[in-house]
Amino acid sequence: MFLTPEEWVRQHFVNYLITHLAYPKSLIKLESGLSYNNVQKRTDIQVFDRSGQLFMIIECKAPYVALTQAVFEQVAQYNHSLRSPYVVITNGMSQYCCQTNWETFQIDFLENLPLFP
Repeated sequence: MFLTPEEWVRQHFVNYLITHLAYPKSLIKLESGLSYNNVQKRTDIQVFDRSGQLFMIIECKAPYVALTQAVFEQVAQYNHSLRSPYVVITNGMSQYCCQTNWETFQIDFLENLPLFP
């Protein structure tokens, strides 16, 4: 397997979730497919809670890719279908985490990643 810059970010972020935040390795899924407007897409990382419900989706970019509005829109499109309470974007240098209230459609930026439930 060729280690692309994006894959490097993905592997390090997964390691961070497991090693530093105690997210269970068994509840983390890499490169999971989804359909959005009849087009096949994929998320980089999905994290599930202990009941098997989607808890977080994470979009990884290479370190030299800026985390722009377009990146937020990409992951927001994915989350429109998936309805995860948490969304993270990262390029290994910076990260942003948002929490979505699906009843009010309010999105709040968080300073830190949420603790695993």
